[in-house]
Amino acid sequence: MYDICCVGHITLDKVVTTKATFHMPGGTAVYFSSAIRNMPIKYNLVTSLAGKEMDIVAALREKGIEITVLPSNHTVYFENIYGENQDHRTQRVTQKADPFVQGAWNEMEATIYHLGPLLADDIPVSLIKMLAAKARISLDVQGYLREVRNENVYPIDWADKQEALRYIDILKANEYEMEVLTGSSDVYTAARILNEWGVKEVVITLGSMGSVIYKEAVFYHIPAYQPIAIVDATGCGDTYMAGYLYQRIKGVDIQEAGEFAAAMATLKIESSGPFTGNRQDVEEVLRTHTVS
Repeated sequence: MYDICCVGHITLDKVVTTKATFHMPGGTAVYFSSAIRNMPIKYNLVTSLAGKEMDIVAALREKGIEITVLPSNHTVYFENIYGENQDHRTQRVTQKADPFVQGAWNEMEATIYHLGPLLADDIPVSLIKMLAAKARISLDVQGYLREVRNENVYPIDWADKQEALRYIDILKANEYEMEVLTGSSDVYTAARILNEWGVKEVVITLGSMGSVIYKEAVFYHIPAYQPIAIVDATGCGDTYMAGYLYQRIKGVDIQEAGEFAAAMATLKIESSGPFTGNRQDVEEVLRTHTVS
């Protein structure tokens, strides 16, 4: 029995910033797993990629991450291109992996499944329903709002959102994603709409402006912590959710869990690649960093 099981594809990422170009494994699968691996928690990643990329899985396992691999004909290839403002990026997808299917889950048990689709057809609603019958469901909605046409990523609405969101306990969206889903650019209105559709705990991340969490008619305002340097924002949302779910499953209240998550995201943005710190590093940020 795992505390948290993350479901998402490992990607081959090309990250282009104004300072450098990096090639590395990525996706929620990598960034969430890397962020949570040094926390005292029982964790498993369920992922899918082509056999020729199994060296990525081996490297993650060497870091102590427990992984269940489902077969795929291809591995996802993402290009993430950032300008000066790292809250925004342009994306291309030159290769897609096979969607996740229901049959592989019969023997796996977890308290929380965290779903990290990268594209709209990664995780079908039928799988969400099946997993929701077994455990609590956390969802990073970003992938359901992306469609690939001729290798370019286009924004779309999620056609099945009202059917699916009834099964979601914790939803993470950024300010752009919440507006696509709800039609509202107001954080408070959007959070209430998502709650009315069935989401019990709504997490809205606002980049350098912090985040807002809504549960049981209460809004929690989470600050952002000023990074020493802005190096690479890729995976900040995944890192935030790793910290948040880790704290929530340990019984920590929403405000404290959100602040811990925000501090983790600050550490992530200060360096290239996935988060490599531990709980003590996060607590140091909470003590020493200025609130944005």
